Amino acid sequence: MKLTILGGGGFRVPLVYGALLGDHAEGRVSRVTLYDTDADRLTAVARVLDEQARDIPDAPPVVATTELDEALRGADFVFSAIRVGGLAGRAADERVALDLGVLGQETVGAGGIAYGLRTVPVAVELARRIARLAPHAWTINFTNPAGLVTEAMARHLGDRVIGICDSPVGLGRRIARTLGADPDRAWIDYAGLNHLGWVRGLYVDGRDELPRLLADPALLSSFEEGRLFGADLLASLGAVPNEYLHYYYFNREAVRAYQEAEQTRGAFLREQQEGFYARMRQPGTPALATWDRTRAEREATYMAENREVAGAGERAESDLESGGYEQVALALMRAIARNERTSLILDVRNRTALSCLDAEAVVEVPCLVDANGAHPVAVSPLPYDAAGLVTAVKAVERTVLEAAESRSRAAAVRAFALHPLVDSVVVARKLVDGYIAAHPQLAYLDRP
Repeated sequence: MKLTILGGGGFRVPLVYGALLGDHAEGRVSRVTLYDTDADRLTAVARVLDEQARDIPDAPPVVATTELDEALRGADFVFSAIRVGGLAGRAADERVALDLGVLGQETVGAGGIAYGLRTVPVAVELARRIARLAPHAWTINFTNPAGLVTEAMARHLGDRVIGICDSPVGLGRRIARTLGADPDRAWIDYAGLNHLGWVRGLYVDGRDELPRLLADPALLSSFEEGRLFGADLLASLGAVPNEYLHYYYFNREAVRAYQEAEQTRGAFLREQQEGFYARMRQPGTPALATWDRTRAEREATYMAENREVAGAGERAESDLESGGYEQVALALMRAIARNERTSLILDVRNRTALSCLDAEAVVEVPCLVDANGAHPVAVSPLPYDAAGLVTAVKAVERTVLEAAESRSRAAAVRAFALHPLVDSVVVARKLVDGYIAAHPQLAYLDRP
């Protein structure tokens, strides 16, 4: 079984390969093809993977290429994790927004819209290429903004593209451990969009244990989201939000913290990864150890500004454990390839899962997965406050898709102006001007 990774020179690719190395069952991935436009990054990551596979006799061989068609032909699964504009683009997204007093995070608010506007045209072209060269392949999308990009690709690949994210599974596992339950035995009632969802129940042996958590301030304050949002807010909501909702519930404080930070998250990662890839160009660098140190630093500083706003302190050791999106990807591939039926929280076309959205909208909900793909499970209607956010942000995503398809500057302005975290049409126009100036990829927005 052939797996092709688009963005194969990306920093987190060794996590995916590490998960594959732990799978020794019949029907496992037998060949990995890395595709990237940057040959130096491909070489660096291939060195890390080579060290990972050392002393593992049945490790799947790795082939690296800068030829897209070569990478796609014969693929059974395509894992998409591209970053259009690189980390320099992410840093620019953050800075343009912050200079105008709004959030620039890469998947939320103005930064997410800018990232989507330059990523959607590339993702659409990839989807068309996959449909032509590997029509029977399943595409697993991790390219951010994951829900938006998955919906763009689904217009060409249908249900054969599935988006994944590590946030919901990480949140569910933390809640289960806090309640003393086995995370692998818990059913997580989760619903929303990518980076905009809520855990509204956690069932163990058919019993919802979440009310016990919400009624106990001490328990609520003992895990990351409880410290991030505060026990009072979670008890009031009657749910536990995805960590990215901190940008909505504490927007003014988050923007101020990011404006006052020594450097943005994107700038930090750009500097960190430039150092990593520079060290990897030196022949004597221990590849795996260097990558692992860099990864640990990256994870420890994740959402540091938000935790500072909340007074949440350092991340707990359990929150730094691996087992995130790469394990979701592996479980998804195994379920489809071997018909190992399982349940996963995924980004898929809605059908009738969320009553407030249409059938084609990509949502993030529990799914039953088998050889025929991922099937969303109907969830109870969202409360008005959550449904309002979900429908507003989905309207923004649809407008981004419209802007990318019609090459319309006016539609791009409307996408920014509609977002709940951008409070002014004047600011929306300035954001579009700023992003077009910062990103050559947005030169296509040249129509009224």
